Amino acid sequence: MTVISNTTVANATDFWAKNYIVMEKDTKQVVEGKNINETQSVASISKIMTAIVVIENCDLEEVITITEEMIALAWGSGIYVHPGDEISIQDLLYGLMLRSGNDAAAALATHAGGGDFDMFVTMMNQKAQELSMENTLFRNPSGLDEEDGGNISSVYDMALLMAYCLDNETFREITSTQSYQRIDGKGTWKNKNKLLQLYEYTTSGKTGYTKIAKRTLISSAKKNNVELIVVTFNCGDDFAFHKSLYEQYFALYEQTLLLNKGIHQIDSYYFTVEDQVMYPLKQSDSQYSLYYEIIESEAIVNVYLKYNNQLTYLRTYRLHDKKISWFYKVLNGETL
Repeated sequence: MTVISNTTVANATDFWAKNYIVMEKDTKQVVEGKNINETQSVASISKIMTAIVVIENCDLEEVITITEEMIALAWGSGIYVHPGDEISIQDLLYGLMLRSGNDAAAALATHAGGGDFDMFVTMMNQKAQELSMENTLFRNPSGLDEEDGGNISSVYDMALLMAYCLDNETFREITSTQSYQRIDGKGTWKNKNKLLQLYEYTTSGKTGYTKIAKRTLISSAKKNNVELIVVTFNCGDDFAFHKSLYEQYFALYEQTLLLNKGIHQIDSYYFTVEDQVMYPLKQSDSQYSLYYEIIESEAIVNVYLKYNNQLTYLRTYRLHDKKISWFYKVLNGETL
């Protein structure tokens, strides 16, 4: 019999995922994580980048004709389109995100790239740069990694991407759909993201798997106006782990009012808050401070939150007199 002695406390999450992150969507605050900047092939969760680039550059109602060249590089999971098929961009996007269709990815990339598959990959990498995804490189729109090494990223970068994608209502609608009937009437697709059935607060997500990447999963959930994003790499029971992390942190966090509506004064300066500013803080932790950066040359104030020794940007407001002036109203588009 072999006896192994361990005097340290074992962290249960070490047995769940090689890499993972929990991020608050609006502020991009990292709530918890493990090896968050370590990179690997991310498999099909990279399709969220494919989807957002297509959504931002294409007319979803447009119907295209599938060509041999479009799907020549697609294998594995698919929606089984064939050369000569006519199908809308919308149907292809649902096939991409619900069924993880590699053929849909190739067709969308070729079309959105103006007939140039490589141009679309360039567009993906340009978007990654815009979002400060510093440890990310896209090589294809599907996530396949047997021939070119696949799309390389970290859980942190993929969470940044998800936070951006969730600001797009079309992306939200597609990825939150559990069942979709094609516009052309040629079938119904079920979403592979089982978290939509397992956890009622789930708002979005995408599954992934290759032999190289193992299981990858990206998801989001929202409860009590707090929206969290979870990304896991190489996690065997990933749906259960995501649900567990959501339940753990939704129980700890609540939206806290930081700035109320109305006119605020800082020393001799005034600014107006049009909408309440809320921020997710631990219910048991009320130690936070607001910092104000006055920039007189631009007549603005930047507001920051100091919490857990971290300074987070919140909002920028225009400075004005105590009584809101005619000039201020014109700048803000108000009716006089």
